[in-house]
Amino acid sequence: MTVSINELKAGLTILINGEIFSVVDYQHVKPGKGAAFVRTKLRNLKNNRILEKTFRGDEKIEEAFIEERKLQYQYHSSQMYHFMDQESFEDVSIPEQVLGENYKFLKEDIIISAYSFNAEIINISLPIFIELKVADTEPGIKGDTAKSAYKSCTTETGATIQVPLFIEIGNSIKVDTRSGEYVERIN
Repeated sequence: MTVSINELKAGLTILINGEIFSVVDYQHVKPGKGAAFVRTKLRNLKNNRILEKTFRGDEKIEEAFIEERKLQYQYHSSQMYHFMDQESFEDVSIPEQVLGENYKFLKEDIIISAYSFNAEIINISLPIFIELKVADTEPGIKGDTAKSAYKSCTTETGATIQVPLFIEIGNSIKVDTRSGEYVERIN
């Protein structure tokens, strides 16, 4: 289905030269002389790169229909991560390159959102906050604030995160998956 430049809005997914983009920002411009146009910022859904593109008034843009599915993480083998579809209960395999850096936060039974176009999964999104157990960290020394008040820790999933000095092995922590930063101690 094609859309005109007047129908562009934030969040709309479009197809340009075989690539799938989401409209991040748009601005309709009507100069005093000449035809109207739309200046846009587009995010490539496969690699998250931003593209700035201008569309003329007579251009038609191909709309891309993205399907969202809820998947439950099961296990990982070699370069593939295996999930179970929450509706059909079928096994879905996603290659590591599609997950990007998100694989660091995958924990058994976590529910993610997978976005697919033409039956191919192109991107995933994790819950914003997840709870992880601290698997390894150096002991924090009381009053040791000459350095930064943070230390490195490794979580049960293998992610390395900066945490406050009072965090110990076995503690559960809340992590922001968008930035990979420590939020709070759970217990």
